[in-house]
Amino acid sequence: MDIKQLTDEINRFVTDKGWYAPHSIFPQTPRNIAASIAVEAAEVLEHFQFTDEVKNREELAGELADVANYLFQLAYLCEIDLEQAILAKLKVNYGRTWE
Repeated sequence: MDIKQLTDEINRFVTDKGWYAPHSIFPQTPRNIAASIAVEAAEVLEHFQFTDEVKNREELAGELADVANYLFQLAYLCEIDLEQAILAKLKVNYGRTWE
């Protein structure tokens, strides 16, 4: 399964839940989805609070999946080809140096 197929599956889920409906209690706007990415990323960070070891891989995997789901959805809502954006950014980063 590729990024587009994953995005389609995420959109099918969101549609089935009614969250794309005009008066949804969970409006799927780019701003709301961006905020959700930050919230879920913080939940990833919680798994490493005061430790460098993964204590529960299954729970961490779920949080990483939440971040990815929102990321793919945000790219879709903003009409960004995430696969191409990632490849373009890698190309830029290959030319960079970090001190």
